[in-house]
Amino acid sequence: MKKTIRDYDLNNKKVIIRVDFNVPIKNGQITDDNRIKESLETIKYAIEKNAKVILLSHLGRIKTEEDKASKTLAPVATRLSELLEKDVLFIPYTRGEEVEKTIGNMQNGDVILLENTRFEDLDGKKESSNDEALGKYWASLGDIYINDAFGTSHRSHASNVGIASKLPNGIGFLIEKELKYLTPAMEDPEKPFTVILGGSKVSDKIGVIKHLVHKADFILIGGGMAYTFLKAKGYEIGSSLLDEENLQFCNEILASYCDKIILPVDSVCTLYLESNEGLIEPIEHIGPDQIGVDIGPATTHLFNKYIELSKTIIWNGPVGVFEQPPFGKGTKKICELLKNNKNTTILGGGDTASAAINFGFKDSFSHISTGGGASLEMLEGKELPGISIITDSTN
Repeated sequence: MKKTIRDYDLNNKKVIIRVDFNVPIKNGQITDDNRIKESLETIKYAIEKNAKVILLSHLGRIKTEEDKASKTLAPVATRLSELLEKDVLFIPYTRGEEVEKTIGNMQNGDVILLENTRFEDLDGKKESSNDEALGKYWASLGDIYINDAFGTSHRSHASNVGIASKLPNGIGFLIEKELKYLTPAMEDPEKPFTVILGGSKVSDKIGVIKHLVHKADFILIGGGMAYTFLKAKGYEIGSSLLDEENLQFCNEILASYCDKIILPVDSVCTLYLESNEGLIEPIEHIGPDQIGVDIGPATTHLFNKYIELSKTIIWNGPVGVFEQPPFGKGTKKICELLKNNKNTTILGGGDTASAAINFGFKDSFSHISTGGGASLEMLEGKELPGISIITDSTN
């Protein structure tokens, strides 16, 4: 177990908290503030313990000077002030005299938010490459470092690994919750253990399949990646997504674990992705001009047989083109089936979390991860550098 924010006396201390405020912003307005809300428990705790709170976050990718206008964290500071019911001072810089002077004048309980850490990427990718000097500079601004940005913990950046290597450190409540659910599910899941995988490409999930095929009792495969597996079995898949480079991998997995890999038996098909109409076809009847865009009702019925048996379920990747309402029924149905399962149900972040929340299932599962890439790498059995750098607890 890692040290947490509870392990430190925060009174009169400058506490740097790495949060994940990478929220969608359109025309200067935040369209989904869920990630901001997820950070509140840790921030409020620091305030209550009389800390001087310094918040760091990235927002999107910064490749050109023009990107700065749409990737500023100023709207986030405004929304965070509303949620905390307390003024949050936004500093439109990542370093420099104004940053240092403002931090030097902080009172206990004050909260400041620095500008997007990835503004530093314009000059040699200093943030994303974990530039040692930048990490050392940011560390010099505080007394204690807390990582509460699970969504970036699979990356070694100056704002997580760089600062943590220079200061007493711990994790916040959000990461603590992520580890509480994901670690036992990965290391010692209650069985039967079922993994549901979706998304577009087989290549995105090869690591997960290789790691979990030995642990899981069943792996249910939907989404665009399912059609490559079906092609490997000799089915006509028409113009459906095909990850041709990984056909051999699919063949090998199906040959070795045919009893564990469960594929769709029907599909919602269309002639054009832009269409709002789809036909339900048995897998063996997909036509040469058709595109598979969702699992069909016979597949959801089949998948439910395994879901009902399972004590632990992890789901990563939508099973259809859920962004288009006619092709989101399969993903929504999986949400409903998991909601009815009273055992451990864990959803990966990214599109899986977005789909479940948009369909109204935010509070229907044991846990919805806040990190798509981070949760995926945990499913692959990889260490997350942003968390492994944190000091182990002796308790």
